[in-house]
Amino acid sequence: MRELSLYILDIAQNSLSAGAKHIDISVEENTTADTILICITDNGHGMAPQQVLQVTNPFYTTRTTRRVGMGISLFRLAAEQSGGSLEISSIPEQGTTLTAMFVRSHIDRPPIGDMEGTITALIRLNPKIDFCYKRSIDERSFSVDTTQLRKILGEVTLDTPEVVSWISEYIQEQNSLLSGACAPD
Repeated sequence: MRELSLYILDIAQNSLSAGAKHIDISVEENTTADTILICITDNGHGMAPQQVLQVTNPFYTTRTTRRVGMGISLFRLAAEQSGGSLEISSIPEQGTTLTAMFVRSHIDRPPIGDMEGTITALIRLNPKIDFCYKRSIDERSFSVDTTQLRKILGEVTLDTPEVVSWISEYIQEQNSLLSGACAPD
């Protein structure tokens, strides 16, 4: 995959497959520390310790439709090739947290990519699932929390075209404000 947003989409899909009803996604850039930290936490089925050890093996998958699972192993490879790392912690029946760290300035670090499209698609295609997306660069940040949006919208669903459009525009606007003070990605 050429963009970190696509890895995030793949990991979020894993969370959905594991029965998650709430998924937190954060992308935190620290220009001083020269890092990008991506954290995805869900409240899905979780994994036993032996599964956590195997999940980065591309020939391990819980899917029945194919015999390989490349997403997490490729995400780990992308992190390691850019001087970073990937860690997974999971508790059965409680959920999983995946944390990837990238060296921000490393020449092999994939660009962050289309987070607006990724988050908007996840919300639009899974309107009953709660997502909380947080994006930060140094001390500046913004977030989109569907739990809060549901309270504001009342009976209007998150997959309503006007709501999807607003979410997309909000993320795009906030990303522009965040990156306006930093060098382009």
